[in-house]
This record gives sequence, structure tokens and C-alpha cells, in this order.
Amino acid sequence: MKIPIKYGSITGLGLIIWVLIAHSLVPNPQSAVHVPGGPIFFNILHFLMIFLGIKALERERGDKLPFKEALRTGVSIAFVFALIGSLFFGCLILFVGTKWLPSEPGAPPTPERVLLIKAFAGFFLFTIILGLIYSTVISFFVAKRRSEEA
Repeated sequence: MKIPIKYGSITGLGLIIWVLIAHSLVPNPQSAVHVPGGPIFFNILHFLMIFLGIKALERERGDKLPFKEALRTGVSIAFVFALIGSLFFGCLILFVGTKWLPSEPGAPPTPERVLLIKAFAGFFLFTIILGLIYSTVISFFVAKRRSEEA
């Protein structure tokens, strides 16, 4: 259980650092200028940390992992990342407020509570789903196959 916590925390720390740097460079989220590369950075970081976590567990065990165990490890890393990211954004909302949240100009006003629930649920579920996809792809290529055992 140490490996998912370690690699999920590193991924969460990468998210926190990116958000803080991006908002220090572009403090107004409603401006036309956005920090490019955010989605690319997050996906590469997420994929890389799942891959490194699975490889670390392989080194710890001294053998290739079965597919299910590699998949479980990758999803656990994604869960820890989603949890840390949600806690960070929750603390950010408590201390900074909603001024960092982007809003659509001309869109009908949405109650703040609904906006926050959508944002947190979307972030958490999307992170878990991407983690499942990445874990499946990585596990398929690095896990021990039953045909190799026979």
C-alpha cells in the first residue's frame, strides 16, 4: 500500500505545483490568456506516475506482476491522486474562494454550490477513469501473461 500512496502523492504534488505556478503567472482565470499545456502536463504526469508505480512494485517483488495486481496498483495510485487533488481544491476554495474558478461570459449564473459539486465530482471521477484507462494499457504491456507461465 506504500507504493500507491507514494506515487499518488507525487502526482498530487505535481498538480498543486502546476496550479500555483499557473495562477501566479496568469492570476485572472477569466482572461483570454491561459497557461498552455496544462492538460498535456497532467496526462503525462498521471501516466508516468502509474507506470513508475507499477515498475516499483515489480522491483519490490522481484518478478513481473500479474495483470490484475498491476491494474489494481495503477487504479490505487489514481485514487490517491484524485483524493489529494480534491482535498487541495477544497482547501483552495476555503482559503481563496471561487475567484480562481473560470466562468463563461454571458452564461446564466449557476448557484455556487452546484458549480462546486460538478467541479469536484468531475475532477474525481475523470481522474479515476483516466487512471483506469492508463492502468489497463500499462498493465497490458508490462504484466506477466498466463501464456508465459505455461
